[in-house]
Amino acid sequence: MRTNILLKTVVFVILTAIHTIAFSQSAKEFYINEINGNDQNSGTKEQPLKTLNKAADLVNKANGKGAITVYLSEGIYGLDATATFHPVNWHFTKEQRLTIRAEVLPDDADWDPGKMPVIVSTMPLDFKPNGNNDPLGGTSYGIQIETNHVTIQGLRVLGTPVHERPKNGLVRRNYPIVREGGNLDDLRITQCLFLGDQHAIPNHVAILASGQGVVVDHCVFYQCKDAVVLWNSDEPARNCEIHHNLFIDNYGATVWSWSAAEDLKFYNNVATGTNVFWILNRDEKASFSLSNSLITGYNELVNKGGGPAGLGEKADPAKLKLGKDVILKKEGNLQIEEDPTNRNYLHIVSGTAGADLKAGLFNQ
Repeated sequence: MRTNILLKTVVFVILTAIHTIAFSQSAKEFYINEINGNDQNSGTKEQPLKTLNKAADLVNKANGKGAITVYLSEGIYGLDATATFHPVNWHFTKEQRLTIRAEVLPDDADWDPGKMPVIVSTMPLDFKPNGNNDPLGGTSYGIQIETNHVTIQGLRVLGTPVHERPKNGLVRRNYPIVREGGNLDDLRITQCLFLGDQHAIPNHVAILASGQGVVVDHCVFYQCKDAVVLWNSDEPARNCEIHHNLFIDNYGATVWSWSAAEDLKFYNNVATGTNVFWILNRDEKASFSLSNSLITGYNELVNKGGGPAGLGEKADPAKLKLGKDVILKKEGNLQIEEDPTNRNYLHIVSGTAGADLKAGLFNQ
């Protein structure tokens, strides 16, 4: 009798341990495959999920602490609803982060532009800011991050196939990556390619981020409206960085520094063909230092104010403190690689103006 009880106890302990280990492993890594995945699967590499929304749901239900990584394989991921990451019972740190990334990254030897997972927003434009109807014609969020210590890496991010401006005063818009929390900290967006087309698939604001510690590096923004908007914060947003990015033909503005503190670091960036380069908060209180960058082919250098329906009004250009290594040319353009089979697709052609700044998807 005692032997049977002991045996059952040992079996129970072993099964409990196996279940705990399996849960721990599944909670720390989720794989998504748009072709072979199924949202009823466990999310392992052998049994991947199908949608980013399901991965967000599993992350949000997780209970514990430590790093969690969500891997997306090559494929097209249509978001018919916002993928919101807002875990309340899981604790991340700067070292043990939530990472949402491509399975194959730009610096990997077997990477090419066609292997980037594609994120496209297809949900209704029915988001209600502060519970109110949007007065400008409707808006939607793609990936929404509402937790600290997050990295988004290696994704090809589109906008939404909508007629952006159906009449005067209306702007129908999608925000592909959003963080609203004004007290959140540490969001890094790296090695992502943001693509838009004003007429076919507007990418209204590629990155709309509130709070502290927003870092955008090694990204390419091609024909978006606005690239990076530091939006709102409980206090001036410190520890923000924008570096090694390439901004090409954006029809709104390159940077909106509304909430940024003056310690914002802007370096090794290239902007070409932009409408307005920089938009300050309306009060123009903050000044920003720029270094080792190239800005060429712009209509306005510095504006202030503005919003979804407009780009504000001319501001004091002295609010941008340009280092001696900043090249500013109101007229001009750069040579961009347009061969989609080239590893350097949508980057500055090697050996031409601006290539030495190493702005773009590659760390190496």
